[in-house]
Amino acid sequence: MKTGIKILLGVLFLAGLSVSVTGVWIWHTLHTPVTFENKEILFTIEPGQNLKQIASKLKSRDLIPNTLVFSAYARYQKAATRIPAGEHLLYTPASPARILDQLLNNRVKLYRLTIPEGLNMEETAAVVAKTGLCGADLFLALCRDPDVISDLDIPSHTLEGFLFPDTYFFPKTTTCRQMIQKMTDTFFAVYTSEWQKRADDLGFTLQEVVTLASMIEKEAGVASERPVIASVFHNRLKKGMRLESDPTVIYGDPEFEGRIRTRHLRRKTEYNTYRMHGLPKGPIASPGAKAIEAALFPAESDFLFFVSKNDKTHYFSKTLAEHNRAVRKYQLNQ
Repeated sequence: MKTGIKILLGVLFLAGLSVSVTGVWIWHTLHTPVTFENKEILFTIEPGQNLKQIASKLKSRDLIPNTLVFSAYARYQKAATRIPAGEHLLYTPASPARILDQLLNNRVKLYRLTIPEGLNMEETAAVVAKTGLCGADLFLALCRDPDVISDLDIPSHTLEGFLFPDTYFFPKTTTCRQMIQKMTDTFFAVYTSEWQKRADDLGFTLQEVVTLASMIEKEAGVASERPVIASVFHNRLKKGMRLESDPTVIYGDPEFEGRIRTRHLRRKTEYNTYRMHGLPKGPIASPGAKAIEAALFPAESDFLFFVSKNDKTHYFSKTLAEHNRAVRKYQLNQ
Protein backbone atom coordinates (compact mmCIF):
# COMPACT_ATOMS: atom_id res chain seq x y z
CA MET A 1 0.00 0.00 0.00
CA LYS A 2 2.76 2.40 0.92
CA THR A 3 4.57 1.50 -2.26
CA GLY A 4 1.44 2.24 -4.32
CA ILE A 5 1.04 5.62 -2.66
CA LYS A 6 4.65 6.44 -3.35
CA ILE A 7 4.22 5.51 -7.01
CA LEU A 8 1.04 7.64 -7.25
CA LEU A 9 2.74 10.58 -5.61
CA GLY A 10 5.67 10.16 -7.94
CA VAL A 11 3.39 10.15 -10.98
CA LEU A 12 1.54 13.21 -9.72
CA PHE A 13 4.84 14.96 -9.04
CA LEU A 14 6.11 14.19 -12.52
CA ALA A 15 2.80 15.28 -14.04
CA GLY A 16 2.88 18.53 -12.11
CA LEU A 17 6.48 19.06 -13.03
CA SER A 18 5.63 18.43 -16.69
CA VAL A 19 2.77 20.90 -16.55
CA SER A 20 5.00 23.46 -14.88
CA VAL A 21 7.78 22.95 -17.39
CA THR A 22 5.28 23.14 -20.27
CA GLY A 23 3.79 26.29 -18.81
CA VAL A 24 7.19 27.90 -18.46
CA TRP A 25 8.09 26.84 -22.00
CA ILE A 26 4.85 28.28 -23.39
CA TRP A 27 5.34 31.52 -21.46
CA HIS A 28 8.93 31.74 -22.65
CA THR A 29 7.88 31.00 -26.25
CA LEU A 30 5.25 33.73 -26.20
CA HIS A 31 7.40 36.38 -24.57
CA THR A 32 10.82 35.84 -26.12
CA PRO A 33 11.67 37.42 -29.48
CA VAL A 34 12.93 35.10 -32.21
CA THR A 35 15.42 37.77 -33.27
CA PHE A 36 16.91 40.70 -31.40
CA GLU A 37 17.70 42.70 -34.54
CA ASN A 38 16.13 46.13 -34.84
CA LYS A 39 14.16 45.88 -38.07
CA GLU A 40 11.01 47.17 -39.72
CA ILE A 41 9.27 44.35 -41.56
CA LEU A 42 6.46 44.67 -44.09
CA PHE A 43 4.13 41.73 -43.49
CA THR A 44 1.19 41.20 -45.81
CA ILE A 45 -2.02 39.39 -44.91
CA GLU A 46 -4.17 38.63 -47.91
CA PRO A 47 -7.98 38.83 -47.73
CA GLY A 48 -9.43 35.50 -46.62
CA GLN A 49 -6.28 34.14 -44.96
CA ASN A 50 -7.08 32.24 -41.75
CA LEU A 51 -5.16 32.09 -38.49
CA LYS A 52 -3.32 28.90 -39.43
CA GLN A 53 -2.07 30.48 -42.67
CA ILE A 54 -1.07 33.69 -40.90
CA ALA A 55 0.84 31.76 -38.22
CA SER A 56 2.60 29.65 -40.85
CA LYS A 57 3.66 32.78 -42.74
CA LEU A 58 4.90 34.42 -39.53
CA LYS A 59 7.05 31.35 -38.78
CA SER A 60 8.44 31.32 -42.33
CA ARG A 61 9.51 34.95 -41.82
CA ASP A 62 11.21 34.01 -38.51
CA LEU A 63 8.84 36.18 -36.50
CA ILE A 64 7.48 33.37 -34.29
CA PRO A 65 9.06 30.03 -33.30
CA ASN A 66 5.93 27.88 -32.99
CA THR A 67 2.69 28.10 -34.95
CA LEU A 68 0.60 26.03 -32.50
CA VAL A 69 1.51 28.17 -29.51
CA PHE A 70 0.88 31.39 -31.43
CA SER A 71 -2.47 30.14 -32.75
CA ALA A 72 -3.59 28.96 -29.32
CA TYR A 73 -2.62 32.28 -27.78
CA ALA A 74 -4.48 34.21 -30.52
CA ARG A 75 -7.62 32.15 -29.85
CA TYR A 76 -7.24 32.71 -26.11
CA GLN A 77 -7.09 36.47 -26.81
CA LYS A 78 -10.18 36.09 -29.05
CA ALA A 79 -8.12 37.50 -31.91
CA ALA A 80 -8.36 34.61 -34.37
CA THR A 81 -10.70 36.52 -36.71
CA ARG A 82 -9.75 40.07 -35.75
CA ILE A 83 -6.42 40.37 -37.57
CA PRO A 84 -7.07 42.72 -40.50
CA ALA A 85 -5.89 42.01 -44.03
CA GLY A 86 -3.39 44.38 -45.56
CA GLU A 87 0.24 45.40 -45.24
CA HIS A 88 1.39 45.54 -41.63
CA LEU A 89 4.57 47.22 -40.47
CA LEU A 90 6.06 44.98 -37.76
CA TYR A 91 8.95 46.09 -35.60
CA THR A 92 11.51 43.73 -34.11
CA PRO A 93 12.72 42.67 -31.66
CA ALA A 94 9.23 41.56 -30.68
CA SER A 95 7.95 38.47 -28.93
CA PRO A 96 5.10 36.45 -30.52
CA ALA A 97 2.71 38.05 -28.02
CA ARG A 98 3.94 41.47 -29.11
CA ILE A 99 3.71 40.48 -32.78
CA LEU A 100 0.03 39.62 -32.28
CA ASP A 101 -0.49 42.95 -30.53
CA GLN A 102 1.13 44.77 -33.48
CA LEU A 103 -1.05 42.91 -35.98
CA LEU A 104 -4.16 43.89 -34.05
CA ASN A 105 -3.30 47.47 -33.18
CA ASN A 106 -0.74 48.89 -35.60
CA ARG A 107 -2.20 50.78 -38.55
CA VAL A 108 -2.27 48.93 -41.84
CA LYS A 109 -0.02 50.64 -44.41
CA LEU A 110 -2.09 52.89 -46.67
CA TYR A 111 -1.36 54.13 -50.17
CA ARG A 112 -2.13 57.75 -50.94
CA LEU A 113 -4.13 58.53 -54.08
CA THR A 114 -4.78 62.15 -55.06
CA ILE A 115 -7.19 62.79 -57.91
CA PRO A 116 -7.02 66.45 -59.02
CA GLU A 117 -10.12 68.29 -60.15
CA GLY A 118 -10.87 68.16 -63.85
CA LEU A 119 -9.36 64.79 -64.79
CA ASN A 120 -11.31 62.57 -67.15
CA MET A 121 -11.65 58.81 -66.66
CA GLU A 122 -8.57 57.88 -68.67
CA GLU A 123 -6.44 60.41 -66.81
CA THR A 124 -7.85 59.18 -63.50
CA ALA A 125 -7.10 55.58 -64.46
CA ALA A 126 -3.47 56.54 -65.18
CA VAL A 127 -3.12 58.14 -61.73
CA VAL A 128 -4.73 55.12 -60.06
CA ALA A 129 -2.38 52.75 -61.89
CA LYS A 130 0.65 54.51 -60.38
CA THR A 131 -0.39 53.27 -56.93
CA GLY A 132 0.08 49.68 -58.12
CA LEU A 133 -3.31 48.78 -56.66
CA CYS A 134 -5.31 48.69 -59.90
CA GLY A 135 -4.41 48.56 -63.57
CA ALA A 136 -5.64 51.35 -65.84
CA ASP A 137 -7.37 48.98 -68.29
CA LEU A 138 -9.37 47.23 -65.58
CA PHE A 139 -10.26 50.55 -63.95
CA LEU A 140 -11.62 51.90 -67.25
CA ALA A 141 -13.47 48.68 -68.00
CA LEU A 142 -15.28 48.91 -64.67
CA CYS A 143 -16.09 52.59 -65.28
CA ARG A 144 -17.83 51.56 -68.50
CA ASP A 145 -19.47 48.39 -67.21
CA PRO A 146 -23.28 48.78 -67.25
CA ASP A 147 -23.68 46.47 -64.26
CA VAL A 148 -21.20 48.46 -62.17
CA ILE A 149 -22.83 51.74 -63.21
CA SER A 150 -26.24 50.38 -62.24
CA ASP A 151 -25.02 48.96 -58.92
CA LEU A 152 -23.54 52.36 -58.01
CA ASP A 153 -26.79 54.10 -58.99
CA ILE A 154 -25.02 56.46 -61.39
CA PRO A 155 -27.48 58.11 -63.83
CA SER A 156 -25.15 58.04 -66.83
CA HIS A 157 -23.68 55.72 -69.46
CA THR A 158 -20.21 55.75 -67.79
CA LEU A 159 -18.77 56.87 -64.46
CA GLU A 160 -17.26 59.95 -66.10
CA GLY A 161 -17.81 62.93 -63.82
CA PHE A 162 -18.70 60.85 -60.75
CA LEU A 163 -15.18 59.79 -59.70
CA PHE A 164 -14.92 62.57 -57.16
CA PRO A 165 -11.57 64.40 -57.06
CA ASP A 166 -10.07 64.08 -53.61
CA THR A 167 -7.20 62.52 -51.67
CA TYR A 168 -7.82 58.91 -50.72
CA PHE A 169 -5.91 56.33 -48.68
CA PHE A 170 -6.22 52.65 -49.55
CA PRO A 171 -4.59 49.49 -48.15
CA LYS A 172 -2.83 47.20 -50.60
CA THR A 173 -5.70 44.71 -50.47
CA THR A 174 -8.16 47.23 -51.96
CA THR A 175 -9.72 46.10 -55.23
CA CYS A 176 -10.41 48.29 -58.26
CA ARG A 177 -14.11 47.97 -57.57
CA GLN A 178 -13.66 49.15 -53.99
CA MET A 179 -11.63 52.17 -55.12
CA ILE A 180 -14.35 53.17 -57.56
CA GLN A 181 -17.00 52.63 -54.88
CA LYS A 182 -15.16 54.99 -52.53
CA MET A 183 -14.87 57.70 -55.21
CA THR A 184 -18.55 57.58 -56.13
CA ASP A 185 -19.60 57.36 -52.46
CA THR A 186 -17.59 60.54 -51.86
CA PHE A 187 -19.39 62.22 -54.75
CA PHE A 188 -22.80 61.48 -53.21
CA ALA A 189 -21.55 62.57 -49.78
CA VAL A 190 -20.60 65.95 -51.28
CA TYR A 191 -23.68 66.33 -53.46
CA THR A 192 -26.17 67.28 -50.77
CA SER A 193 -29.95 67.07 -50.80
CA GLU A 194 -30.01 70.87 -50.87
CA TRP A 195 -28.06 70.81 -54.11
CA GLN A 196 -30.43 68.25 -55.55
CA LYS A 197 -33.37 70.48 -54.65
CA ARG A 198 -31.64 73.39 -56.39
CA ALA A 199 -31.12 71.21 -59.47
CA ASP A 200 -34.81 70.31 -59.45
CA ASP A 201 -35.73 73.98 -59.22
CA LEU A 202 -33.50 74.71 -62.24
CA GLY A 203 -34.98 71.80 -64.17
CA PHE A 204 -31.66 69.91 -64.35
CA THR A 205 -31.10 66.21 -63.85
CA LEU A 206 -28.14 65.04 -61.81
CA GLN A 207 -26.29 64.03 -64.96
CA GLU A 208 -26.91 67.45 -66.51
CA VAL A 209 -25.59 69.21 -63.40
CA VAL A 210 -22.41 67.13 -63.43
CA THR A 211 -22.03 67.62 -67.19
CA LEU A 212 -22.29 71.39 -66.87
CA ALA A 213 -19.99 71.40 -63.83
CA SER A 214 -17.39 69.38 -65.73
CA MET A 215 -17.40 71.96 -68.53
CA ILE A 216 -16.99 74.77 -66.01
CA GLU A 217 -14.13 72.88 -64.36
CA LYS A 218 -12.30 72.44 -67.67
CA GLU A 219 -12.83 76.04 -68.78
CA ALA A 220 -11.89 77.75 -65.51
CA GLY A 221 -8.23 78.57 -65.07
CA VAL A 222 -8.76 80.32 -61.76
CA ALA A 223 -11.31 79.37 -59.12
CA SER A 224 -12.91 82.81 -58.87
CA GLU A 225 -14.12 82.64 -62.48
CA ARG A 226 -16.15 79.45 -62.10
CA PRO A 227 -19.48 81.21 -61.22
CA VAL A 228 -19.02 83.73 -64.06
CA ILE A 229 -18.26 80.99 -66.61
CA ALA A 230 -21.32 79.17 -65.28
CA SER A 231 -23.43 82.27 -65.89
CA VAL A 232 -22.33 82.36 -69.55
CA PHE A 233 -23.41 78.77 -70.07
CA HIS A 234 -26.73 79.33 -68.26
CA ASN A 235 -27.40 82.48 -70.30
CA ARG A 236 -26.66 80.71 -73.57
CA LEU A 237 -28.86 77.75 -72.66
CA LYS A 238 -31.75 80.09 -71.85
CA LYS A 239 -31.37 81.81 -75.23
CA GLY A 240 -31.06 78.54 -77.14
CA MET A 241 -27.50 79.35 -78.20
CA ARG A 242 -24.87 76.70 -78.77
CA LEU A 243 -22.49 76.42 -75.82
CA GLU A 244 -19.39 76.31 -78.06
CA SER A 245 -17.02 74.96 -75.42
CA ASP A 246 -13.60 73.85 -76.67
CA PRO A 247 -13.08 71.17 -73.96
CA THR A 248 -16.18 69.32 -75.16
CA VAL A 249 -14.77 69.24 -78.69
CA ILE A 250 -11.50 67.80 -77.43
CA TYR A 251 -13.21 65.18 -75.26
CA GLY A 252 -15.41 63.93 -78.08
CA ASP A 253 -12.63 63.68 -80.69
CA PRO A 254 -10.33 60.67 -80.18
CA GLU A 255 -8.08 61.92 -82.98
CA PHE A 256 -7.49 65.28 -81.33
CA GLU A 257 -3.93 66.36 -80.61
CA GLY A 258 -2.22 69.71 -80.40
CA ARG A 259 -4.40 72.76 -81.02
CA ILE A 260 -8.06 73.00 -82.00
CA ARG A 261 -8.48 73.47 -85.74
CA THR A 262 -11.51 74.24 -87.87
CA ARG A 263 -11.78 70.56 -88.80
CA HIS A 264 -12.23 69.69 -85.14
CA LEU A 265 -15.00 72.24 -84.69
CA ARG A 266 -16.81 70.90 -87.75
CA ARG A 267 -16.64 67.25 -86.73
CA LYS A 268 -20.02 66.05 -85.54
CA THR A 269 -19.87 64.11 -82.27
CA GLU A 270 -22.13 63.68 -79.27
CA TYR A 271 -19.89 66.12 -77.41
CA ASN A 272 -19.18 68.85 -79.98
CA THR A 273 -21.08 71.81 -78.58
CA TYR A 274 -20.16 73.85 -81.67
CA ARG A 275 -22.41 71.56 -83.74
CA MET A 276 -25.18 70.77 -81.27
CA HIS A 277 -27.57 72.68 -79.04
CA GLY A 278 -27.76 72.06 -75.33
CA LEU A 279 -25.44 70.00 -73.18
CA PRO A 280 -23.24 67.21 -74.54
CA LYS A 281 -24.02 63.53 -74.00
CA GLY A 282 -22.47 63.47 -70.55
CA PRO A 283 -19.70 64.82 -68.32
CA ILE A 284 -16.24 65.35 -69.80
CA ALA A 285 -14.29 65.21 -66.53
CA SER A 286 -14.75 64.93 -62.77
CA PRO A 287 -15.67 68.34 -61.35
CA GLY A 288 -14.87 69.39 -57.82
CA ALA A 289 -17.37 70.72 -55.30
CA LYS A 290 -16.81 74.37 -56.29
CA ALA A 291 -17.52 73.67 -59.95
CA ILE A 292 -20.71 71.80 -59.05
CA GLU A 293 -21.74 74.68 -56.81
CA ALA A 294 -21.08 77.14 -59.64
CA ALA A 295 -23.23 75.08 -62.01
CA LEU A 296 -26.08 75.26 -59.52
CA PHE A 297 -25.52 78.84 -58.35
CA PRO A 298 -24.07 80.83 -61.25
CA ALA A 299 -23.18 84.49 -60.93
CA GLU A 300 -25.74 87.06 -62.03
CA SER A 301 -24.55 88.42 -65.37
CA ASP A 302 -25.51 89.27 -68.94
CA PHE A 303 -22.36 87.71 -70.38
CA LEU A 304 -22.71 85.44 -73.40
CA PHE A 305 -19.07 85.01 -74.43
CA PHE A 306 -15.62 84.59 -72.94
CA VAL A 307 -12.15 84.26 -74.39
CA SER A 308 -8.86 83.32 -72.80
CA LYS A 309 -6.43 86.13 -72.01
CA ASN A 310 -3.61 83.56 -71.99
CA ASP A 311 -2.92 84.09 -68.29
CA LYS A 312 -5.52 81.55 -67.02
CA THR A 313 -8.16 84.27 -66.83
CA HIS A 314 -10.83 85.23 -69.36
CA TYR A 315 -12.37 88.32 -70.90
CA PHE A 316 -16.17 88.20 -70.67
CA SER A 317 -18.44 89.90 -73.22
CA LYS A 318 -22.13 90.65 -73.56
CA THR A 319 -22.20 91.02 -77.35
CA LEU A 320 -20.62 89.24 -80.31
CA ALA A 321 -18.97 92.48 -81.47
CA GLU A 322 -17.29 92.95 -78.10
CA HIS A 323 -16.26 89.30 -78.08
CA ASN A 324 -14.72 89.55 -81.55
CA ARG A 325 -12.66 92.54 -80.44
CA ALA A 326 -11.45 90.56 -77.44
CA VAL A 327 -10.52 87.62 -79.67
CA ARG A 328 -8.48 89.89 -81.91
CA LYS A 329 -6.74 91.43 -78.91
CA TYR A 330 -6.00 88.35 -76.85
CA GLN A 331 -5.83 85.56 -79.41
CA LEU A 332 -4.73 87.23 -82.65
CA ASN A 333 -2.63 90.03 -81.13
CA GLN A 334 -4.32 92.60 -83.37
